[in-house]
Amino acid sequence: MKNPSQFNLKNYLSKNQKAVDAALGSLLPKPAVKPPTIHKAMRYSIFAGGKRLRPILALAAAEACGGAAANAIPLACAVECVHTYSLIHDDLPCMDNDDFRRGKPTSHKVYGEGIAVLAGDALLTIAFEMAAKARPTSRYPTAIIIHELADASGSLQLIAGQVMDLENEGKKISASVLRSIHERKTAALIRSSLRLGAMSANATPTQLAGLSDFGFALGLAFQIVDDILDITQTSEQLGKSAGKDVKAQKATYPALLGLKGAEKEADKWTLKARAALKPFGAKAEALSAIADYLLTRKS
Repeated sequence: MKNPSQFNLKNYLSKNQKAVDAALGSLLPKPAVKPPTIHKAMRYSIFAGGKRLRPILALAAAEACGGAAANAIPLACAVECVHTYSLIHDDLPCMDNDDFRRGKPTSHKVYGEGIAVLAGDALLTIAFEMAAKARPTSRYPTAIIIHELADASGSLQLIAGQVMDLENEGKKISASVLRSIHERKTAALIRSSLRLGAMSANATPTQLAGLSDFGFALGLAFQIVDDILDITQTSEQLGKSAGKDVKAQKATYPALLGLKGAEKEADKWTLKARAALKPFGAKAEALSAIADYLLTRKS
């Protein structure tokens, strides 16, 4: 595999971010569609400046399996809608009570709590409509694609992680429980983004398993890095409220293992993520570069 430093990651991210944004702009109802308030609220959060991590991982996974990124676009948009819905709901006063997200006021601060809840509901719902537009392949018919997205975003994965996170605030928990929270709250959707991209390319079972392993390890490392940044960076650097995990007495790796221990844990999962990509060789050049960027980021 080429050294990721030789890969023009900035251009790759910019190109694919524009492709995803254009597709989202086309697939979401226009702001003037009645009732306009909900469609404006949906677009406000979708286009609030996110990195498009999950959709770009889906596109890169398709390429790693020899497919065309264009075939993964509906699925990339679907996972971004699920992710954004989860952020809208996480930010609500009844959950994490955040006033800022991606450097802008959160949905409920702009539109009120009722519309924010409904905007999240609408984005989750339209995600499945988008996924249904993806071209099925011989190994992955539409039913399998829909099931994949539903599993990652349902009560056994993403929602389970949020429930466990809420229920364990202020409690002393074990490393295994903490990992279980991170697996579900963050790693599940990252892993599914890669799997869906691979499915769009009719990935072999071996390819799908490899990208599943990569996504799982990347997701855990990503969340640990996120926990570290929450206590080491400012709100301006993060684009969201810094120090909120400590204030809410949330279960995090820095709280459980200390900063150095958390960094060591992130390094462990980073190595596992890189190892999972080795069988893909040069085809995983983009995924490798994205992983390096995400795991060494400062915001």
